Amino acid sequence: MTYKIVGKDVKDIGYGLMSLHLPREKPLSDDERVAMIKAAINAGANFLNGGEFYGPSLQENSLSLLKQYFEKYPEDAQKVVIGIKGGLDNSPEYTRESIENCLKLIGDKGKIDMWEMARRTTQEDYIKSLRVIDEYVKQGKIGGVTLSEVNEKSIRQAAKVVKVVGVEIELSLFHTDPLHNGICTACAELDIPIFAYSPLGRGFLTGKVQKPEDLFSGFQQLPRFQAEHFNANLKLVEKVKEWAAKKGCTPAQFSINWLVALSKRPGMPKIIPIPGAASLERIKENIHEIELTDADMDEVDAFLQSFNPSGDRFNEMLSKWLDSNDTTEVKA
Repeated sequence: MTYKIVGKDVKDIGYGLMSLHLPREKPLSDDERVAMIKAAINAGANFLNGGEFYGPSLQENSLSLLKQYFEKYPEDAQKVVIGIKGGLDNSPEYTRESIENCLKLIGDKGKIDMWEMARRTTQEDYIKSLRVIDEYVKQGKIGGVTLSEVNEKSIRQAAKVVKVVGVEIELSLFHTDPLHNGICTACAELDIPIFAYSPLGRGFLTGKVQKPEDLFSGFQQLPRFQAEHFNANLKLVEKVKEWAAKKGCTPAQFSINWLVALSKRPGMPKIIPIPGAASLERIKENIHEIELTDADMDEVDAFLQSFNPSGDRFNEMLSKWLDSNDTTEVKA
């Protein structure tokens, strides 16, 4: 199925570019990264999610990679919808600087369909910066304004200031808070799609992780993967394995398609999972669609009612970046 965003049809499962630039023992070459984007598009993922800070520098990142991609495959520029994160600093001045850098890096063959500030910090600057992004929309330089890691109040406030075309948040079987904290409710009421990042719980839900060391080193430091929490959380993984076996799919495919199926439930917004992967095999696996029945979803619901992830989602330092504080009303 497809869903229309900024006038373009977007398919049910997208592709996140962050993993292509993660540090690893054997770094990927640019040719390998380009080949993986091609594989994702060929597999049916026409929404690409990238970031100005996904890479070793603000000059070498998702945007510079996409430029290389479209130089090799210019015909694909019209096939995809691109969402980009920038603006870790919410000041209007930095937001403008970040957008200009992104536009320069992607080149004249690519188009930024959506642009978002990665995090909300001070409310006054955030609102001002939303208006800066909207200026670029009105000028036709980007397609629309998206939000990232925001709470329900921030979504409702932003929608009074600009037309919000998407919200990017973490959502998975391992992190279901948006289903209960008003985020999904607000997006459904305002007809705003959700782009669900980390739909595999940073690889935890693939079923291939049996100890913290099996995870990417940067994720091992998160509280939920510490020794005192890890084994308790494996109970969820074991259930995902059971559900996947009954459907004849992999745990990763079940987890991703659970998010797709959520979109069909009453009162839910459109949810587009954006799994990232850095191998051709994993990309094809993740973008494969399966149909989950109401009975399948009810079984998952019953388990989740009694399961709470052990440990916090982020450590204290990373939690400071979350939009968990009250959003004060700012006159639109």
